[in-house]
Amino acid sequence: MRYKITIEYDGTDTLGWQRQLDGPSIQEYLENALTNLSPDKQLIPIQGAGRTDCGVHAIAQVAHFDLERNIEDWKLRDALNYHLRELNAPVAILEVEQVSHEFNARFSAKGRSYIYRILNRRSPTILKKNRVWWVPVELDIEAMQQASTFLLGHHDFSSFRAAACQAKSPIKTLDKLDIYRQKDEIIFEVEAKSFLHHQVRNIVGTLKLVGEGSITPLKVKEILEAKDRKAAGPTAPACGLYLSRVWY
Repeated sequence: MRYKITIEYDGTDTLGWQRQLDGPSIQEYLENALTNLSPDKQLIPIQGAGRTDCGVHAIAQVAHFDLERNIEDWKLRDALNYHLRELNAPVAILEVEQVSHEFNARFSAKGRSYIYRILNRRSPTILKKNRVWWVPVELDIEAMQQASTFLLGHHDFSSFRAAACQAKSPIKTLDKLDIYRQKDEIIFEVEAKSFLHHQVRNIVGTLKLVGEGSITPLKVKEILEAKDRKAAGPTAPACGLYLSRVWY
């Protein structure tokens, strides 16, 4: 049986989604929990919809795996959550759904959505530590909104691509980039079929420069057209980024 799972996790004390040799990962926690459901305790590989980085969180990551056993969805969800708690994993299974073998969490996805949270106030945060990027300087949200319009659509995003990015092409289509204020937070909602490595965080880091007045909105257009990572702003911290949705 092939199962699709929807997952929530806190990436703060992990090395990201992908299994690593030198520290805990979300994939490792999930595969270790799944091992307890295997009669011979063999590793059951799991495929995620996206490889989030160290420190990045997920509201609704999606993954799939195969089991020889046929288990009711709710029983499998509860069993996995039990074993995850035993592992002290910062991970929870929200939903389990049996799917066809043609389903692939990564390659069947039609789009992905991220949100980025900036805490924009003078006082630092205690309760939102490792959940937001604290920026004490007041940001001009209208200027950032204006700058964001240059990034929508089909472009070469080389200026916002990490040096270690393994994507074959820097050309992506950004379907949505909404920026709005919610009390003392500034929220970025970004949607595309797929993203380059660090693309969202590099975009946010550059738009933050616009918000503080270091560069003009029009400068973002020039940065995009430069196709040079050195032309753009810094990479925003991982702690403010959340994989919020994957759709099929």
